[in-house]
Amino acid sequence: MKLEIYADVLCPWCYIGKRRLSAALAMHADRDSVEIVWRSYELAPEEGRIPGPTAAEAMAGWWGDQAPARIARIRALGSAEGLELNLHLARPVNTFDAHRLVKLAADRGRADQMMELLLHAYHTQGLNVADLQVLQRLGGEAGLDTDEVHAVLTGDDYAEQVRADRRRAAEHGITGVPSLVIDGLPPISGVQPVADLHRLLEPGPTG
Repeated sequence: MKLEIYADVLCPWCYIGKRRLSAALAMHADRDSVEIVWRSYELAPEEGRIPGPTAAEAMAGWWGDQAPARIARIRALGSAEGLELNLHLARPVNTFDAHRLVKLAADRGRADQMMELLLHAYHTQGLNVADLQVLQRLGGEAGLDTDEVHAVLTGDDYAEQVRADRRRAAEHGITGVPSLVIDGLPPISGVQPVADLHRLLEPGPTG
């Protein structure tokens, strides 16, 4: 089974979905038979490298009076998965380089570790995941060669792969994340209860 996960570091639902998917995969009868491919999806490609308003402030602009309740719900769902989602600390930035770093990590068999570190850095620690020094350190923590990380971040390696994922998402009709594509079938939401994800993965894409 090939499982493609379209996600962005900026998305709290992607962090929740990743944790639930990990739990579902842990229950899988033949975990090694599932090939996981992380696909890049940029929620805010227009953002720069310098952080601006917090995610919570942005959500207040989107949702108005409903924002506090929606933010509380996101935080509560995250907490239920053991996550601390500090939307008052996280500040949206451009994630193109972060996605390039995940591509490097995938080539070295470390994509899951890289995504986990990026999501934790952004959502829990409130770090700037567009800052090259932050990305350099996180790449090292993920077990990547630091010289190789530096070369990627200061060059343009994996840029085309990130853009190709953008085109692939459009072809699949993906407009939000996390989205899962199982064996090339139409995309489904990546934020489902663990039992539902397990049912989708265990016997095959049709459950």
